[in-house]
Amino acid sequence: MAKVLSINISEEKGVPKKEIEKGYFQVNHGLVGDAHAGEWHRQVSLLGIESVDKVKAMGLPDLEMGSFAENITTEGIILYELPIGTKLQVGETTMEVTQIGKECHHGCAIRQKTGDCVMPREGIFTKVLTPGWVKPGDSIEVIS
Repeated sequence: MAKVLSINISEEKGVPKKEIEKGYFQVNHGLVGDAHAGEWHRQVSLLGIESVDKVKAMGLPDLEMGSFAENITTEGIILYELPIGTKLQVGETTMEVTQIGKECHHGCAIRQKTGDCVMPREGIFTKVLTPGWVKPGDSIEVIS
């Protein structure tokens, strides 16, 4: 079963995010209080722990949830294989996949810290269709 492992937030873009107890995801915005949120197609970023574990195996065992600036760290779902347009039930919310991967910006603090950033290859982005709370342990279901 796919599930949420952590909700992560930051006040500025391009830096690792800190874990929070739960997050409220607003339609056409994303995670309330997060620097990455806004009225665009990359409102919420998701990354699987399976991707994080690949970088840990390269000699960085101390990576924490949010190290790659993902809003939601997941387990049990291969995010980057989901087609654009896929709808997901994540906690109370419904989200739609809008982008797979991204270009890592120059001087990325995450790449400097980790030596490799998996977000450009394996992270995904969604927009929020139905608002609600998401917390660790919530299930993730592909609904269409």
